[in-house]
Amino acid sequence: MRSSNPVFSRRGFSRDNGHAQFNAAPQAGGPAVGTQQGNPYAGGNPYAGQNPYAGQNPYAQGDQQTYANPYAQDQYGVQAPTTDRMTMDDVVMRTATTLGTLIVTAALAWWFLPIDPANMGKSYGIAIGAGLVAMVLALVQSFKRKASPALILAYAALEGVFLGVVSNVVDNYIANGAAMQAVIGTMAVFTAVLVAYKAGWIRVNRRFYGFVMAAAMGFVLLMAVNLLFAVFGGGDGLGFRSGGLGIIFGIIGVLLGACFLALDFKQVEDGIAYGAPREESWLAAFGLTMTLVWIYLEFLRLIAILQGDD
Repeated sequence: MRSSNPVFSRRGFSRDNGHAQFNAAPQAGGPAVGTQQGNPYAGGNPYAGQNPYAGQNPYAQGDQQTYANPYAQDQYGVQAPTTDRMTMDDVVMRTATTLGTLIVTAALAWWFLPIDPANMGKSYGIAIGAGLVAMVLALVQSFKRKASPALILAYAALEGVFLGVVSNVVDNYIANGAAMQAVIGTMAVFTAVLVAYKAGWIRVNRRFYGFVMAAAMGFVLLMAVNLLFAVFGGGDGLGFRSGGLGIIFGIIGVLLGACFLALDFKQVEDGIAYGAPREESWLAAFGLTMTLVWIYLEFLRLIAILQGDD
């Protein structure tokens, strides 16, 4: 299964049905590791016999041509250390670093980039410029075979500039206090989805993935059409981002973001269970950051519409 996020796709994670006298535990929110549904390599050890990755391992370095089995045991049945495998601590640290970079640049943009009340177009121009460059960097990382921490942090920095300017304009000239309310809303959604996922209330499977992706493509297509009508026809386009329709689509956007979070959590869980390389934790951080940015912007727009109608 691929993630909700195009930059956070499965890189062929795999594991055996058990290791070191312990069977693989079922995955929260998804099929058990080691089953045909949960593990794409179930039914046979991909590391047994001839190495299927020999000569084409994307993670091999130098003359290294084999993909080491992270669950290999020595003659005494003790599992060898797997310090080069992704762990939850790695994901947390990389995500904190990426989000920290975004928050710092957002705060700097809020305080030091000028906002001209008489010419909001100029202020939005700065934000749009930073946002476009951030989008290009995100696309570049999407098509790279390996995670690039420099690209990911550069994306986070520029995305922070975009969010800082937009949040400043909305908070001070459209809806007072909207930025903090959007932050609280984003944190609440993240916490709620995490709790629901770990409790097994959200079951991430292929049907869930297909539904979310279909809904997301329809949502993005409608927003793109609305933007084109707004650019060439003026006003609010088709009205999908203002008034009553704007509120409805804002709620749908937040719900889609929550679904993206569930897919991201499943991807992190699978990456750890299947022994993904440690560098994949940067992609996990990248995907989670993009999802949180999505949710924050949807909350910000929704709050601006609600307060603007008062």
